[in-house]
Amino acid sequence: MWLQCEVEVVSRFLPTCGGRGRGTRALLSLGRPPGRAQVGGVYLMVCTARDRVGARYKVQENIERFFTRFVEEGKATVRLREPAVDVRLSKANASNLKTFLAAVRLAHQGTNTEALPLSALVPAKNWEVEKPKTKMIITSRRDYPLTKNFPYSLEHLQASYCKLARIDMRVLCLKKLRKLDLSHNHIKQLPATIGDLTCLQELILHNNHLESFSGALCNSTLQKSLQFLDLSQNKIKALPIQFCQLQELVNLKLDDNELIRLPFKIGQLDHLRFLSAARNKLPFLPSDFRKLCLESLDLFGNPFEQPSLLVPNIQLQIPLTLLECAARATINYREYNPSAPDRFWCSVTLPECLKHNPSSWPPCRRLEENGTTQDKKGFLLQESQ
Repeated sequence: MWLQCEVEVVSRFLPTCGGRGRGTRALLSLGRPPGRAQVGGVYLMVCTARDRVGARYKVQENIERFFTRFVEEGKATVRLREPAVDVRLSKANASNLKTFLAAVRLAHQGTNTEALPLSALVPAKNWEVEKPKTKMIITSRRDYPLTKNFPYSLEHLQASYCKLARIDMRVLCLKKLRKLDLSHNHIKQLPATIGDLTCLQELILHNNHLESFSGALCNSTLQKSLQFLDLSQNKIKALPIQFCQLQELVNLKLDDNELIRLPFKIGQLDHLRFLSAARNKLPFLPSDFRKLCLESLDLFGNPFEQPSLLVPNIQLQIPLTLLECAARATINYREYNPSAPDRFWCSVTLPECLKHNPSSWPPCRRLEENGTTQDKKGFLLQESQ
């Protein structure tokens, strides 16, 4: 049985025993030395990069106390009687740590040790005691690993200028991956299994041959993890409707594609703060675009069209002054008889005129014809003598 974690062995006789120092990456093994089969010969061996042979400590009836208050955080301490040291464990897998401590406890009690999954206490290998690699950058095809697997502890992987036509399936097994940079390759399609990278926060696919972005990726666990997405310099014409389900997106780059539209529900991206879609073919923006709370926006080089007016062209007229209204009323309501020496008022009063023709407003000028007064609509009125 073995456990990989960080270990610090501190002597209780030193004045700094109470302080916490820096642990060293180590491999802990519980077992018997080669050639010993006696019941009481169970040892705890600690191997580090400096000492791959390892230091051995007797376990049976030699443990004074276990400190397991923070075991859920991957921390614990095993206090030995002889020598008087504390073996401090940290950065361990909580489940594996519990199992390992349970086995050490049984070996200390000396009960049923034959049933314990003991290991052979042999020197550790380099990869077992080296600090796990979390970052790998590959910038040429000749450096790309063809026969070796990627370290499972990788959190940042960059494989650029490698002429990759598809995404390596070995990359999809890196469950701790947080940043994946596959820019400057020849990738044409994204596998749906990228959605199985539950910790992925940044996905960079700049300068590839992508023609679409799969809707299956938008329905995967990327909804809760992906924060940065770079799809610039590809051949994407449209994004799927499900794209707006990537709720955690903060930075989105879509420059130099062939986009003819943006998702009409883009306003649902509540966390989006940086959007760049320059040099595309966007004729307009969706109405939901106004709901975004952006800090940076770049839409340069798009052939936006002028919107057509959907409302009638209303021309406002300035109301007439009171003096002009009075002058027009005087002209409209007064009649002039050319046969009489002086002007006279029409004998038909305004109320009577409206009584016969309510729709005529204002009343028309009277025309004198054969002893009768006729309005412009043909209504005959008797003229007073």
